[in-house]
Amino acid sequence: MPRAIDFTLSKKDLDEVVQAINHHQRPEVRQRALGLRLLHENHKPAEVAGLMSVSMPTIYSWYHRFQADGIEGLANRPKSGRKPKATVNYLALLEELLERDPQELGYVFTFWTADRLRLHIEKETGISLSTNRFRALLKANGYVYRRPKHDLKSLQDPEARKQAEIWLTELKKAPKQERSIYSLWTKPD
Repeated sequence: MPRAIDFTLSKKDLDEVVQAINHHQRPEVRQRALGLRLLHENHKPAEVAGLMSVSMPTIYSWYHRFQADGIEGLANRPKSGRKPKATVNYLALLEELLERDPQELGYVFTFWTADRLRLHIEKETGISLSTNRFRALLKANGYVYRRPKHDLKSLQDPEARKQAEIWLTELKKAPKQERSIYSLWTKPD
């Protein structure tokens, strides 16, 4: 028969738990420390599990993690998962391409959209990312998409533009004309 666990905490451990409940930065640590305090106050593990909406093995896990690593043992542990598809080379190519004009690479368009960029990098590296994943990658690396500003300077006559700027400057210097106090709206007699 397994031995019963004594959940009583030492004065030092209890002070540490109370401090974590009141002031710890991470909410999961505050919650788990509260569970430990309830155990210390002679609540049964089943009661604490019900109050905290977790399973009984979770309560025992919190207690053992605290015993092994202190308050920091109550923090979420890193989760395993698939390694990111975007490698260092992928990110380097992304940075390089954002600095280049797409027409240098033989494209007919003059600016990169997220999809155009994603498809070009996929063609170059063979690494396929979804549109959402690619946008998240751009955001995580500090890139922001802005619409290009179009102007018509290339279509304007430089001499006419210069004359218009001179005329506008003179208009600004001219004394202001008084406003008319008459209205276009009249009342019939």
